[in-house]
Amino acid sequence: MGTSKGERHIGLLNGFAAYGMWGLVPLFWPLLKPAGAVEILAHRMVWSLVAVAVALAFVRRWAWAGELLRQPRRLGLVAIAATVITVNWGVYIWAVNAGHVVEASLGYFINPLVTIAMGVLILKERLRPVQWVAVGVAAGAVAVLTVAYGRPPWISLCLAFSFATYGLVKKKVNLGGVESLAAETAIQFLPALAYLLWLTTHGRSTFTTGGAGHAALLASTGVVTALPLVCFGAAAIRVPLSTLGLLQYLAPVFQFLLGVLYFGEEMPPERWAGFALVWLALVLLTADAWRASRRSRIAIRADSGIGARGPAGSRNGALGTAVTAGGGARTDTTATAGSPGAARSAEGLPSASGADLLDAGTGP
Repeated sequence: MGTSKGERHIGLLNGFAAYGMWGLVPLFWPLLKPAGAVEILAHRMVWSLVAVAVALAFVRRWAWAGELLRQPRRLGLVAIAATVITVNWGVYIWAVNAGHVVEASLGYFINPLVTIAMGVLILKERLRPVQWVAVGVAAGAVAVLTVAYGRPPWISLCLAFSFATYGLVKKKVNLGGVESLAAETAIQFLPALAYLLWLTTHGRSTFTTGGAGHAALLASTGVVTALPLVCFGAAAIRVPLSTLGLLQYLAPVFQFLLGVLYFGEEMPPERWAGFALVWLALVLLTADAWRASRRSRIAIRADSGIGARGPAGSRNGALGTAVTAGGGARTDTTATAGSPGAARSAEGLPSASGADLLDAGTGP
């Protein structure tokens, strides 16, 4: 059945909330000083497991854990995902607290383009001409930004490649957002806890020396990680993935604006030029994806002999997944908004992109 207008409205609000929180998170990490990036990262791992365990206990959803433990290959992929997202989180926290918010935001702008490049290089996918142009423009943007920064934008590249790799691995694991975060933080938990205990025994833990308020802020990293994920999950089952694909750009836009307007980071002309090229590449990618999605809907309706409105709920299909993190090619089947990754490529969409990256859902 189709999603009611009220449900879509609730989903849209949850989508705005999720990406809004991810976009405003640069305001949070500086509050945790004088804790260093590694200590903050360790607390995030520990308290995120606590937060998602409470959430899963509330909904009584544990069957997936037993199934996962009986599948060593999937468990190994979860371990890889946990490692990659650890790098992503750590670099992002360090970048924000070191005054590189703008460069960090760039990482999430170029992530869709990196995902497409990985699809070509690793998965041997085929791209349409406009997608090649978008990737070429993005490569030019990186070259311009390398000149602007006097070095490659390694923070951006590290964030983009780590999150694209994370999406690729998570596609293979095929777990829901909260369950996946629980599994990943369970793997992270013991090393993170061991590090925090080491800091405490050496008198270097700000959790025990920074006062109750500071300790509460460090503990709240679990909620900061899990809450937007819960909102994302509520949005994903109520609105088209094409809509979520557009909403995802809210996060880097907010981060960019915070970096320039709130943190006062410099944006010389050559840096503006680099960002402009990235935004041009994303516009090309999005426009091409919408066009491909529209052609696909028309073709499916023609093949099935369905009228313009299609079956109940077809307007909420995920044919627009191409607008999501990976760009997109024409899909050969419909999928509901609540089934990320259900659409499969008929023209060579990098299969780790689109809805699958949306389902990664951990945010910066």
